[in-house]
Amino acid sequence: MIAKIQQLLEEVERLQATGPEAVEALRIKYLSKKGAINELMADFRNVPAEMKREVGVKLNELKTKAQEKIAALKEAVETNDAGTGDMDLSRTAYPVTPGTRHPLTIVRNEIVDIFSRLGFSMAEGPEVEDDWHVYSSMNFADDHPARDMQDTFFVEAHPDIILRSHTSSVQARVMESNQPPIRVICPGRVYRNEAISARAHCFFHQVEGLYIDKNVSFTDLKQVLLLFAQEMFGTGTRIRLRPSYFPFTEPSAEMDISCNICGGEGCSFCKHTGWVEILGCGMVDPAVLEANGIDSSVYTGYAFGMGIERITNLKYQVKDLRMFSENDMRFLKEFESAN
Repeated sequence: MIAKIQQLLEEVERLQATGPEAVEALRIKYLSKKGAINELMADFRNVPAEMKREVGVKLNELKTKAQEKIAALKEAVETNDAGTGDMDLSRTAYPVTPGTRHPLTIVRNEIVDIFSRLGFSMAEGPEVEDDWHVYSSMNFADDHPARDMQDTFFVEAHPDIILRSHTSSVQARVMESNQPPIRVICPGRVYRNEAISARAHCFFHQVEGLYIDKNVSFTDLKQVLLLFAQEMFGTGTRIRLRPSYFPFTEPSAEMDISCNICGGEGCSFCKHTGWVEILGCGMVDPAVLEANGIDSSVYTGYAFGMGIERITNLKYQVKDLRMFSENDMRFLKEFESAN
């Protein structure tokens, strides 16, 4: 018995392991219920009485040595794994698929980046707004159709509290708390009470811009929008401005770009006109400046606004607006390279 104990002691002292599996195999071999040390302890009852004391001391020494050796091997293996980073034992066995930014986020970031290089800073505001910042400060008449339930989501308990229908409310907040020069870009989500279809949704995303200073002209607006169009859609992109009407700008215009699919020659996407509308713009109405505490006899400004979904449609030819909010991974994976 003592010879077997001595042999196992020598084996234990020489034990080595290169990984967690090897350490576990050694534990099972020596310390499990059917391990070598427990087998010796089972034979202890056959040891002569006069030798039980000596053999018992040796057995306890062997078990202690084995436990200490295997614990030391386990610690060494874990330290090596943590140091090299080759193996994360807590990681799932299934492959982890890398994520990607949403196409609307990709385009939003690109728009903000273009205008930030033109000197615009970013401003944000609340999505749940009051009537003043959304409509009244923007020169909307009390009976304007946009105030109707058909267009606007109202908070039932507070009829003057609404979900903003455009990000112009952020411009109002910037104007009332800052004096010119003001040059901001305002991205955000907006809400309108519309039927959901391939071409419309009850929520979507906008980016609006505002520039107010002395001697700001429509020529300044046109040049900024031309630079934006060529940065976003290519240097060969052309623009045209058509007269329009918005309550908060005068004069107002809608801007078209030359179709980036057919190059302006005419196709089904641009309805064979060669042009695609992308945004509305104009000079800030003096009534808006005065309502927000800015002297319209000293300052002028321009504003513009565009739908991010619209720009994304043009850039990536996405024909159904609903795809942006359906969380279809097959659709989102198509934009991995756009990150």
